[in-house]
Amino acid sequence: MARDEPDGRMKRRDYEAELEKLQVELCHLQQWVQEYGARVIILFEGRDAAGKGGTIKAITEKVSSRVFRVVALPAPSDRERTQLFMQRYMQNFPAGGEIVIFDRSWYNRAGVEYVMGFCSPDEHQRFLSLCPQIEKYIIDGGIILIKLWLEVGMEEQERRFKARIHDPLRQWKLSPMDTESYRRWYEYSRARDMMFAATSTEHAPWRIVRSDDKRRARLNCIAHILERIPYARVKREEVKLPKRSGKGHYDDQESLRGMEFVAERY
Repeated sequence: MARDEPDGRMKRRDYEAELEKLQVELCHLQQWVQEYGARVIILFEGRDAAGKGGTIKAITEKVSSRVFRVVALPAPSDRERTQLFMQRYMQNFPAGGEIVIFDRSWYNRAGVEYVMGFCSPDEHQRFLSLCPQIEKYIIDGGIILIKLWLEVGMEEQERRFKARIHDPLRQWKLSPMDTESYRRWYEYSRARDMMFAATSTEHAPWRIVRSDDKRRARLNCIAHILERIPYARVKREEVKLPKRSGKGHYDDQESLRGMEFVAERY
């Protein structure tokens, strides 16, 4: 069995077959969003190593980056720290015909900022109090808001962190903040619970995705997104290639003679 397929996990062949079906539907969703000027926000939160990046990649790899925009904001600059907390997120909100995927979001304030002491207890409580009101305003403005929390178990998170330590292709994923979050497991759990209690509302509920099995988690996330957005397949006219014009015909390969090409090593 492959190293990334522990007993009980979804097999790669089954996963890829189901993923292809869902990605076809995402393409239909994309066309509907463009046709009707819909605006959608999908935000992903969860513990470190919960699989947010891989899930977002599975969603976006077959669609247009001009329609599905991924927003992963860095730590705020000195200027941004003086702005309204939601300001730098709102400037990335979708226009008509766009789906914006937040790889972490304004909920940083309820998670890492609160646990690591980057905001005060008063700022944390103010956020939890105001967030449902802000999200109500967002939804009343016509934006579809989908909030997903990827929940990875303690043992699985440890396994993934250890795998990153020894894999040069994944070592960049392991930051000092990640190792600190590993140490503070229960502090993050309590912060998560407070966040759910305050911000999982009727108009903007949280949905939790078990992500110990990354493949099943990705499929479940995509299926949920497709269920939450009331899209329909848009009839598309068949594209026909026009006849190539022979006007100005010349040997356009011969004209490249003397240019330097990249070495063909493969």
